[in-house]
Amino acid sequence: MAATPSPVEAAVDDPAPRRTGYRRLPVQQRREQLIAVALELFAARPPEDVSLDDVAEAAGASRPLVYRYFAGGKQQLYEAALRSAASELTSRFTVAAFTGTPTEQLGAVLHRYFAFVDEHAAGYGALLRGGSVVETARTSAIVDDVRRAAIRRTLRHLGVREAGPRLTLLVRSWISVVEASAISWLDEGRQIPVDSLCAWLVDQFVVMAAATAVHDGQTAEVMGQWLRLETEDSPAGVLLARLRDIGRG
Repeated sequence: MAATPSPVEAAVDDPAPRRTGYRRLPVQQRREQLIAVALELFAARPPEDVSLDDVAEAAGASRPLVYRYFAGGKQQLYEAALRSAASELTSRFTVAAFTGTPTEQLGAVLHRYFAFVDEHAAGYGALLRGGSVVETARTSAIVDDVRRAAIRRTLRHLGVREAGPRLTLLVRSWISVVEASAISWLDEGRQIPVDSLCAWLVDQFVVMAAATAVHDGQTAEVMGQWLRLETEDSPAGVLLARLRDIGRG
């Protein structure tokens, strides 16, 4: 006697329940589609207000099909969506071939970062806004991994292998400024041109580094090393010239 299929298997295999517009996709493509749809929904509304039915409807699929790919339900789908956004964002911290001064290199990384923010506003919002009841230790760890990658990459650009507590705090604080600026930039309708925003954030780092260098020998040494590599036309060179002009004014 043949085994009776489970409700999920029946719903997946039987074409009758499928909604208009349904089309069969390869397994990996369907999974990626569900994650992309979930990112859009989780970014537009609090995750707790998004149901699996919402995801299924937006994806043109059925609820049982969503469960087939994410047996753990919405929590598993939410975590998969966060990992997808985190993986791509982390890849933006690496640029194949760097040329230019340290602050020019930092600006290049920021442009790649904001290209992701601009292209994937939903994923970025879902990744960093937080404050959801579906947050867990695992989701917090995903976000923390992105921040740690950003800290490592920034220190590497500065030529630092072992950062002390004040230098680490400097970089961590600056990354928080970048994150907050990106969220505000999206919320305010991208009013500031990306070039101007990135230049401002590079200047923020230089000023924050200068303030930290007054209190920390390692930061002073690192800052002295990379300032010697700057030119009159580089971001740090232009900023210092403008600060001198303000002092003379």
